[in-house]
Amino acid sequence: MASPAPPLKDAVGGLDRDPFVALLAKLIGESQRLQNDPPALVPQEDLVAQHVVDALRPVSTETDGGPLVVRKVSYTDGRSNVIVEYPGTVPGRVVSFVGMHMDVVPANPSEWDFDPFSLTFEGDDKEKLRGRGTTDCLGHVALVTQLMRRLGEVKPPLKHSVIAVFIANEENSSVTGIGVDGLVKDGLLDKLKTGPLFWIDTADKQPCIGTGGMIPWHLKATGKLFHSGLAHKAINSMELNMDALKEIQTRFYNDFPAHEKEKLYKFASPSTMKPTKWSYPGGGLNQIPGECTISGDIRLTPFYSTSIVVQKLKEYVDDINAGVETKLPTRGPVSKYVLPDENLRGRLEITFDGDVMNGVACNLESRGFQALCKATEEIVGYVEPYSITGSLPLIRELQDEGFDVQTAGYGLLKTYHAKNEYCLFSDMAQGFQVFVSIISQLEDDA
Repeated sequence: MASPAPPLKDAVGGLDRDPFVALLAKLIGESQRLQNDPPALVPQEDLVAQHVVDALRPVSTETDGGPLVVRKVSYTDGRSNVIVEYPGTVPGRVVSFVGMHMDVVPANPSEWDFDPFSLTFEGDDKEKLRGRGTTDCLGHVALVTQLMRRLGEVKPPLKHSVIAVFIANEENSSVTGIGVDGLVKDGLLDKLKTGPLFWIDTADKQPCIGTGGMIPWHLKATGKLFHSGLAHKAINSMELNMDALKEIQTRFYNDFPAHEKEKLYKFASPSTMKPTKWSYPGGGLNQIPGECTISGDIRLTPFYSTSIVVQKLKEYVDDINAGVETKLPTRGPVSKYVLPDENLRGRLEITFDGDVMNGVACNLESRGFQALCKATEEIVGYVEPYSITGSLPLIRELQDEGFDVQTAGYGLLKTYHAKNEYCLFSDMAQGFQVFVSIISQLEDDA
């Protein structure tokens, strides 16, 4: 009689430092060519994809060395996605790890204390792993690759298929259809809908249960340019824009106040609308500007609709334009936004960029969330789910398509998109154990 298989945690073990660090060094070594800021910087994710494929090939069906089914999917030259499957025995049972993206945000070496494009260490213990992408998100690419390789080596009998999806083009939304959005459109991820999907691209080892939507906006004010010594003949576009923005913000906060569900999801802040940038055509200090633009963004908790907010802002602007002489205060005895003798009125126009994103509120009743929380408490020692109004692209679209999306990550939030980015090996090692615990819990379900 055959002896029973050992528990999955015992069979798989922990994260092996040497192959993890060796793979991560290869990935960070490619990071200069992974920077995503088109048109100047177009990443070549295929460089990372090939390293992933090479690491898994010995335990893949391609070489008959193992059970892993590895597939590269490209929608444009040099920019691949990779789908890896460890097949389970029961159809329809699946757990997936998705979102480990193979592009990075730009880094300026002159602003860093070390080379961002090579993996370096701080201290003899090599605990701190430094370089662009260590936290976001090449560290996770290396981590999940090691998880899948270990499954391929050990070959544990699992009812669930374990699927990993490494994606292109997460850091920029000006180009679409070549990353996870293309995979979803082509139905290549449909089988993931029957089980929890863990999006591995957050930080700090805790479940991230909510993210914010994002609406980039531009408020242009048009007045009348004139000599600053004859202010009574001008419409000061800067004053108009400042007063209008204050009125628009007041209406926004009245219509979209803190939502009652934000406490349940532990959002650090409610929805906000704020300016972040000024621009105007230029001119002398003795010229009252005839036009200027204030730009900014709205960060919206997922309990409000971005489309409704956009419509409301348009209505605010239309209403102010219709009565600019009465709806806004003025500044000083000759400040005005209407010149009746010249039949001139100050005017506002609001526009929005195309990359509006919706926020996400994860399903707190799902089996995936329960498994993630239990695994986190078991491995990390505590569980404190959190939400932020920072935005993660793509995952709301997955949720709307019917995927049970949960999010987690094992880098450091304080180094996300920052200079001198790094992660800790011990955090990544805990992430590996969390993944194994999740799979084990799901396997124990009837």
